[in-house]
Amino acid sequence: MNAVSALDELTTAAIRAQSDSTDAARAAIDSLPWLGTSLDDDRAHGRFDAWGRSTVIDENIGAPVISRALFDELHRRVDVEAAWPVGNAGLLHCYGYLLSLVETPYGLKRERWIGSALAAACDLSPDAFLPWREGHTLLQRAGDAASAILAAASSRTSTVEGRRSCVGVTRERGPAALAYAVAAPSETVPRLITIFPVGDAGAVLTEFTSTPRLRWNAV
Repeated sequence: MNAVSALDELTTAAIRAQSDSTDAARAAIDSLPWLGTSLDDDRAHGRFDAWGRSTVIDENIGAPVISRALFDELHRRVDVEAAWPVGNAGLLHCYGYLLSLVETPYGLKRERWIGSALAAACDLSPDAFLPWREGHTLLQRAGDAASAILAAASSRTSTVEGRRSCVGVTRERGPAALAYAVAAPSETVPRLITIFPVGDAGAVLTEFTSTPRLRWNAV
């Protein structure tokens, strides 16, 4: 698929998804065949189970990054229970963010997937996280990358409200890819929350260790 046309189609779908209606949300998803195929494949293989809970209320702007209708439709499509504004982190951070046009201090949420910074920080090819890429779904690729980062020696662990949380980076200084996981209240093994590029890995690790709290929209 041509990257320019694919991006144009994604932007058109995201504009459509801004309308807070079920019909608009369904139309946005259905307009991207690769998205529907990915959602169905991830659902069939139970990949959402590896991810924890996240809110769509971004901690930087204090507002939702996608509409409630899109939130509900995405969870309906993959048969995952959710109660606005808290849902499945993998579903929201991978596929929900693709359809978000809300500006944050770090730009659009989808940039981590359609840009090359995250892939470069993971020492992968520039198209490693393109959502329309053939083969493994975006959720599977993101989950594999995040799990590998968290398994590395540079990861850190802390306890927040009795819950184990972990952060890992591909490099301990300078630009890096960061992965984050948090255990559910009744569990001991952390579940994936997010993966994204950071400009200063050392500062992130220091702050994570010195100030234990839930981060990056985890709930």
